[in-house]
Amino acid sequence: MPLLEEIEIQLLLEGIYRYYGFDFRNYAMPSLKRRIWNIIRAEKLHSVSGLLEKVLHQPDCMERLLLGLSVNVTSMFRDPSFYMAFRKTVIPLLRTYPFIRIWHAGCSTGEEVYSLAILLDEENLYHRCRIYGTDINEVALRKAKNGIYPLHSMRDYSQNYFESGGQQSLSDYYIAAYDNAIFRSFLKENIIFSAHNLVTDASFNEFNVILCRNVLIYFNQDLQARVHKLLYDSLRIFGILGLGRQETLKMTPYEYCYEELDSQEKIYRKIA
Repeated sequence: MPLLEEIEIQLLLEGIYRYYGFDFRNYAMPSLKRRIWNIIRAEKLHSVSGLLEKVLHQPDCMERLLLGLSVNVTSMFRDPSFYMAFRKTVIPLLRTYPFIRIWHAGCSTGEEVYSLAILLDEENLYHRCRIYGTDINEVALRKAKNGIYPLHSMRDYSQNYFESGGQQSLSDYYIAAYDNAIFRSFLKENIIFSAHNLVTDASFNEFNVILCRNVLIYFNQDLQARVHKLLYDSLRIFGILGLGRQETLKMTPYEYCYEELDSQEKIYRKIA
């Protein structure tokens, strides 16, 4: 017999899907349950059922829940070794294209999208790129579009930038204003931030590069397979796929459709 808590969580996720259209039903349960209880405590409630009632009747509660359920862990040049590998392995391939279309799926508040734009600018490729940063979370996307971040964060980000092979100073790319760092307008010129749900939405273009890092680990196996199909369908032949270190193509239907360019940083090239 299933536990009452499990039944309540299933009802909560089903209610969110039917009423709001956000599908969390195939997210990995251990981390999902932990985040749900964090939200329950933050809303000063005592049960999953109480959260369901509040979410269905108060749209602002749904917005807070969406913030809590969607994972917004990001930073500038997160995992610097990935960006170093991207410079060495992927950039030479991208130089052969007259125009480069890039999709950063699950971009959260945008720091990693701006990181990529800076890297491409330093490699003299940004002027022929279009980067699409997408996420399920509208609040996170608004912050990404603004390109304004706490100034104190830039100290840590500068270290990441240096370790990623940065060629100048990170401060060259933003204006300091009071306690904020505002990214320079030219970095935003070739970036489009928009809402896209990896769980329910279809492919919307063909890309030369897709980055979907540290997203799939929050999905169960069925949902991972569905998203892998979306990424495969969205990537041009010989396009580049970048996953997170804890993610893999092994044991997926697309394992043999890619060649591995960097085994540690999980960078692949579509070959079939």
